[in-house]
Amino acid sequence: MVRIPDAKVALSTASVYPESTATAFEIAARLGYDGVEVMVWTDPVSQDIEALRRLSDYHRIPILAVHAPCLLITQRVWSTDPWTKLQRARSAAEKLGASTVVVHPPFRWQRQYARDFVNGIWRMADETDVRFAVENMYPWRYRDREMLAYAPDWDVTKDDYRHYTIDLSHTATARTEAMQMVDRMGDRLGHVHLADGRGSAKDEHLVPGRGTQPCAELLERLALSGFDGHVVIEVNTRRAMSGAEREADLAEALAFTRLHLASAARIAGP
Repeated sequence: MVRIPDAKVALSTASVYPESTATAFEIAARLGYDGVEVMVWTDPVSQDIEALRRLSDYHRIPILAVHAPCLLITQRVWSTDPWTKLQRARSAAEKLGASTVVVHPPFRWQRQYARDFVNGIWRMADETDVRFAVENMYPWRYRDREMLAYAPDWDVTKDDYRHYTIDLSHTATARTEAMQMVDRMGDRLGHVHLADGRGSAKDEHLVPGRGTQPCAELLERLALSGFDGHVVIEVNTRRAMSGAEREADLAEALAFTRLHLASAARIAGP
């Protein structure tokens, strides 16, 4: 008997870019994902709670997580104040039934926000049942130069957070040992962005299994440890030449994830 772990496998709406948030819901439902993570960005639908609720109801697919607008291109989405962005992300998660808000550490030039970030995330986490899962990032590189763009640090395990998100494309870009970072996160690992990478200076977000990161090993450990968070496929399909090619990539990512969660369950079975 194979016992499939309880961890749900979701599709990040970022995985269909440059297609729309609405397209992500359609694809996730058609391919059999357990839910979606909404990346809040410049697509107006991603910012509209009622529109998101209608998509979830229509496609019968739950919203499991909300990714707060932390990117350079979303500096004006949901206010220019970073704390307001997080408050709105929390409100959206609560109204949509999502269990997790994913948040990046601040950019270094957001000095006041960065100074209060760790304590502020704890305060916000104490006010809700929604998890604020802070995501590991990476140094920015150009040729032989490295710039530390995030504060307090791109390696979020150097600071004290209630929950973490591990992103394996980011560990590849940072050229850090992913499983050692997972060890440091311990039982505070609350959320996973599953993608692959080869250690390029660019954040690659490859389909799992196409790079050098321990995607299979991580999934097997999650299954054996009784991980109760979500595994979110967050891959780059911008180079897909057609909608069919994009869906094939996302189907492959889903099959890879479920295969390795189930293979660990088989090992642990009676």
